[in-house]
Amino acid sequence: MHPAEKMALMPLYDAARDHAQRRACKHAGRCPAITAGPIVMNEVGHVLAFPHEGRNVLFEAEPEDEDSTLSGAALRLLEETVGVRDVWTEPGSEGPFLVGVTPSGLHRYGPRIRVGFRYLYRAHSNVIATGRAVWVHPREIGIVPVRDRVLSHATSAL
Repeated sequence: MHPAEKMALMPLYDAARDHAQRRACKHAGRCPAITAGPIVMNEVGHVLAFPHEGRNVLFEAEPEDEDSTLSGAALRLLEETVGVRDVWTEPGSEGPFLVGVTPSGLHRYGPRIRVGFRYLYRAHSNVIATGRAVWVHPREIGIVPVRDRVLSHATSAL
């Protein structure tokens, strides 16, 4: 998210976080499905990804009861999925790196839209990841809007 957009999106972010933490929809299932996920980039601009159905995807899940924040949910997912704990945020990058909206029917949440909050973390390339996680060039990310945003950031950060 561009810094100029941060303040404009804060009401959406706060409402989504609150709704996800309550985990109860009183709006006949019309509320967005909220997900959170980490984007972990190393010092050479590669991203930690998970091979799935012939493409590289990034980790994402719905917040759980023990998550006090969406970024906390992203970190929990990273630890549970691949065992990575040694990550840090860039100064000024504590908020969502990318907010993506997927229309209903294009995901597993049925008629609801999906709003995904992704957080950018840094790690050294020698971090040991368990499972099937691999370091890939951002061009290998299978979701086009995420790939474009990560490529743009990697280019400007290196």
